[in-house]
Amino acid sequence: MRIIFAGTPEFAAVALNALLKTPHDIVAVYTQPDRKAGRGQKLTASAVKQLALAHDLPVFQPLHFKSSTEEGLAAQQQLAALNADVMVVAAYGLILPQAVLDTPKYGCLNIHGSLLPRWRGAAPIQRAIATGDQVTGVTIMKMAAGLDTGDMMLKTLCPILASDTSATLHDKLAVQGAEAICTVLESEQTLQQALADSEVQNDSLAVYAHKLSKAEAEIDWTQDAVALDRNIRAFNPWPVAFCQLDDNIALRVWESRLSDQPDTAAQPGEIVAIDKKGVHIKCGQHTVLCLTSLQWPGGKPLNAVQINQTQKLKVGQILQ
Repeated sequence: MRIIFAGTPEFAAVALNALLKTPHDIVAVYTQPDRKAGRGQKLTASAVKQLALAHDLPVFQPLHFKSSTEEGLAAQQQLAALNADVMVVAAYGLILPQAVLDTPKYGCLNIHGSLLPRWRGAAPIQRAIATGDQVTGVTIMKMAAGLDTGDMMLKTLCPILASDTSATLHDKLAVQGAEAICTVLESEQTLQQALADSEVQNDSLAVYAHKLSKAEAEIDWTQDAVALDRNIRAFNPWPVAFCQLDDNIALRVWESRLSDQPDTAAQPGEIVAIDKKGVHIKCGQHTVLCLTSLQWPGGKPLNAVQINQTQKLKVGQILQ
């Protein structure tokens, strides 16, 4: 089949790499325009673009597909000229109007990192961890005009471990998504069958995964340790949970675990112990959390042993 692939980050690149190993013809790759990244703020190609160029695939980077502008109409016409059987979309980052969704012979298929209709939207992996879901997965759906509202063609399941961060869960789901889309697209017959057997989403069960913000990564020590541990894992690798040592110093918290320290009369945010396991902090609901990886401004993340060696923190100190 003739396939157009549209995606931007590493999650999408894993799927593209898997499709490249199939007999299908990847006729074009769409990805977001190059962005400034790193300390030097140099224009950097997306993970998908880098992979596409390495395989000599045509790459298109339109700003949008809006029918109300000449640029958008030109992008639509360019896509239509590719005469694709199907378009695979994974974390592309651009809204596709109905005109684009209807262009390929079999429409557009999306690889979504949740068990729809739960966690529609921009941050399904992070929200699943932060909320305490025990299982997530990938949904292959035929795209519709609404936000992640299309009919579901295939689902995979992935347990969420107590040690999972958004980074580790992302990598697992990227592999599952790649395998799932290849299963659906094994042949034109399997695609037709998947479309025929697709399931309409129950909108009453929909939950929206709001985009992450840096502000919500600030730790509120009045929350209980279980909720804080989930948030810390959900915000790794971005935007990274943090707390204030004082008005000028923000301490980034990369990893944590539930503490085995007994409850004390300390106030929320107070350091109750520092040992080889990490920094133990009193939290809300008479709970204690152990911080196992911390990063001071200008430095690198430190593990529990390194934190202990620095002696920068003291028992009785209160983190804001």
